[in-house]
Amino acid sequence: MCIDRERVLLARYVSPMTGDTQWTLPGGKVEHAEDPFDAVIRELAEETGCDGVVERLLGVDSRVIPAAEARLGVEHQNVGIFYQVRITGGALRPEPNGETAESVWTPLPDVANLRRSSLVDIGLTLAQTLPATGHVAPVTVGGLIQH
Repeated sequence: MCIDRERVLLARYVSPMTGDTQWTLPGGKVEHAEDPFDAVIRELAEETGCDGVVERLLGVDSRVIPAAEARLGVEHQNVGIFYQVRITGGALRPEPNGETAESVWTPLPDVANLRRSSLVDIGLTLAQTLPATGHVAPVTVGGLIQH
């Protein structure tokens, strides 16, 4: 999660199956034998064109996504590791041959009006509260928030 001067870096995800879009945090899957600490920096570079450094672990979120709300229509458990990351270089650009159409610095007050992944709200809650346990209560999904 990249927050700088009351702005958060968001990525516009475009579903390859439906063309639907939603805003989310830069990130993705950890490759086999890859440390999650390294994966966040690799994913940031792949999706946004920016380089960064991890400043701290914000927390871990685990939730079951019901089949009716999941992108692939199959219930699954999502375990997300959230880091605070500082951008150190590079330039924002679309993901080459990927699902991220653009990445933009978004003013924090504007986030509430975006069609977005629940990951955005989870990450913002972790960044704003810095819970000692690294755990955030479940985020209510509804309205503009999507899994």
